[in-house]
Amino acid sequence: MRFSEFNFRDEILEGIRASNYETATPIQEKVIPPILDGRDVIASAQTGTGKTAAFLLPVMNRLLENYIDGQVGALIIVPTRELAIQINQHIEGLSYFTNLSSMAIYGGNDAQNFVAEKKALQHGTDIIVCTPGRMIAHLNMSYVNMKKLQFLILDEADRMLDMGFQDDINKIIRALPAKRQNLLFSATMPRKIKELANKILHQPVEVNIAIAKPPDSITQKAYVVFEEQKLPLTLHLLQEHAFKNALIFCSRKATVKQLTKMLQQKKLSVAEIHSDLEQKDRENVLLKFASGRIPVLVATDILSRGIDIDTIDLVINYDVPGDGEDYVHRIGRTARAKADGTAITLIGEKEQNSFSAIEDLLGQKIEKAKPPSSLGDVPAYNPGKKRKGKRNQSKRKFHRQQPKKSFKK
Repeated sequence: MRFSEFNFRDEILEGIRASNYETATPIQEKVIPPILDGRDVIASAQTGTGKTAAFLLPVMNRLLENYIDGQVGALIIVPTRELAIQINQHIEGLSYFTNLSSMAIYGGNDAQNFVAEKKALQHGTDIIVCTPGRMIAHLNMSYVNMKKLQFLILDEADRMLDMGFQDDINKIIRALPAKRQNLLFSATMPRKIKELANKILHQPVEVNIAIAKPPDSITQKAYVVFEEQKLPLTLHLLQEHAFKNALIFCSRKATVKQLTKMLQQKKLSVAEIHSDLEQKDRENVLLKFASGRIPVLVATDILSRGIDIDTIDLVINYDVPGDGEDYVHRIGRTARAKADGTAITLIGEKEQNSFSAIEDLLGQKIEKAKPPSSLGDVPAYNPGKKRKGKRNQSKRKFHRQQPKKSFKK
């Protein structure tokens, strides 16, 4: 279905054409019509399915049809600063030919930013994208004006609840007018999400897009290794693959910091992103990464849903992600904009069961590549087998060996 068939206003269609959108994705086909009809919607969809445009386009169209100057028209609540910034950038592009205004409101900014946010909430900005904690900080000061709010959108609602934002979300909702259109998007639909939906949605249209399988444009493979072999293998992979941007995911920020330091000691141009960094530092790192000044970035899952850089052509899962959905989110950072990409997962001996569960959820087996001989012995891939203690200490010497190639990125 083409976007021209949705009966959008001309200025919205101009923004769509300028953004090079032509054909709607499945989530867009199912979600846009009921939103345009004024219905509440609850949708299950992964990142990368086009869900952001699925709610932005009809919401912007309806705001233009019922424009109220000097008021907040739509409030979009998201779990992270990165996602807030990304969605606001989408709004700026899609609304370029309209008079709609928007602002991303999130923590970690300086006092000057807080003042600008206060002004937007007092005097009205058409679309506000916010993180829960920052919005609560403004609500506590009693100047937020949401009296004419038309839309409430909760994006990645499951992640927000997992991060402990339920009380904040409930408090924000209590500050909103009862009459409004509600849209809830979530990658999964656990009991907590259904309970939240029952509280805020009125006779919603339900849309369920099955877990997005990684596209064929992503070459997937994995290496089964001992934990101490992951660093030399990562060095080998960075030397072996010709890439523009490589993104390495770790499950813990302590691992991110340690791995970044080790790679820097090997004279690699590499930076790190995790929750301990100030927002301005994160933005600076992402700018350097996107421009190619820093070709390698090590990050926690904070970036698995909040980064859209077309030049990422190599993703390495240094740790096996928590579940299949996290895996899809991580490797989905590559092969953007119809490009090809490579996704490699390093499977530690104790992570085999977790990776096998991911394969089961995806309905496919990932190729287990043969590690370089310089690593020495590696464990067999045998998920389900009980692991006993530590392997013989005499077999640990290999971790001091490093690949002989020089890093030329």
